[in-house]
Amino acid sequence: MKDTLRHAGKRKQLVDVLIQKGIKDNAVLMAIGKIPRHLFMDSGFEDHAYQDKAFPIAADQTISQPYTVAFQSELLQVKRGDKVLEIGTGSGYQTAVLCELGAKVYSIERQKELFKKTKLFLSKLGYRPKHLSFGDGYKGLVEHAPYHSIIVTAGAPYVPKPLLSQLQIGGRLVIPVGDDPQIMTLFVRKSEKEFEKREFGEFRFVPLLEDKN
Repeated sequence: MKDTLRHAGKRKQLVDVLIQKGIKDNAVLMAIGKIPRHLFMDSGFEDHAYQDKAFPIAADQTISQPYTVAFQSELLQVKRGDKVLEIGTGSGYQTAVLCELGAKVYSIERQKELFKKTKLFLSKLGYRPKHLSFGDGYKGLVEHAPYHSIIVTAGAPYVPKPLLSQLQIGGRLVIPVGDDPQIMTLFVRKSEKEFEKREFGEFRFVPLLEDKN
């Protein structure tokens, strides 16, 4: 599959949809307007790639709805050069958005098949996260902590303590919490022990799985 002017036109329409739905962060909108989402999906879905919908990918996972990707990215408030930990690399689409925002991305995927495929695919597209690893997202990546922000791209039944502990002071954790649906939740680390918590309504994600290895 190629990226054509037709695809670029569809991306522009998608960005207009996201603006109508309330996304305001210009850098996030520019990233979504630039990234060829159809290349992250099975060719059978190419015609639908720029609809604001989630679609299945390998290993019973999904590529998130663009609005969800934009909403989570906006909550992170990424600045160029920020260290961002992503739990759930998946198709790599959210990873690409973070790279476009100028983040130094550390990402964990616990599905071996997806991890291998996405690692190759991202570098082919020219996206170079600082670190991609295969492992248990509940544990985070303590060896590279602390992070300016952490994004979880699967539904967590509870908030993993290691993720909170790997945030720097002032850092932000964006995580969908609950079974089905999940509540999009933001934690801002105020001090060593104090976190401010805010909730942003219902979203639907595949579950965050643990103890893979």
